[in-house]
Amino acid sequence: MIDALEEDRTEGLKWAESKLKNPKRSVLKPEPWEEVATDQYKVKFSWTDENKPPVVDTEGTIISDESTPLYSGCRVKLAFHQKPYVLKDGVTYGSCLKLLGVQIVSVSNAAGVDSGDMSTEDVAALFGTTKGYKTSEPNVTTTAPSSVDPGDDVDIDF
Repeated sequence: MIDALEEDRTEGLKWAESKLKNPKRSVLKPEPWEEVATDQYKVKFSWTDENKPPVVDTEGTIISDESTPLYSGCRVKLAFHQKPYVLKDGVTYGSCLKLLGVQIVSVSNAAGVDSGDMSTEDVAALFGTTKGYKTSEPNVTTTAPSSVDPGDDVDIDF
C-alpha cells in the first residue's frame, strides 16, 4: 500500500511543483504517513466538520449512533484518496490523505463514530459487503488490555 501511495505522491507533487511561486525556495511537507516499525505505519487522514466521512457496517447500513464502540482493536476498512496541495503562501506544498468513508468489520471494546454527507448507497458502493459487524447484530469481541500479559496475575482495586 505504501509503495502505491509513494508513487501516487510523486505524480501529485509534480503537479504541486508546477503551481509554486518560487520552486527554489519551496518547502515540501513530509508524507502523511510515518514508519513506526518495520512494515508498520502511522497514517494521518484529514477531514472537516463539513465533510466528515460516513461510517457504515458490513451491509452498507449507515451508522449514525455516535456511541458505537470504536477503539483500538476494532477492524475497519477505509476508503481514501491522496490529494496534492499548495498552501496559500505559494511556497509550502505536499500531499494529504482524504478519508472518504469507513466500514466497520468488527468492534472491540470502546466508542466514537463520525457521520457524513455521502449517501448510504455511495458509501456501500465503495466497500461492497463483508462478513462481520452489523448494526442490527453487533459482534463485539472482548480483548485483554494490551498493557497486561494474559498470563500475569493482576490486582485491581475498586
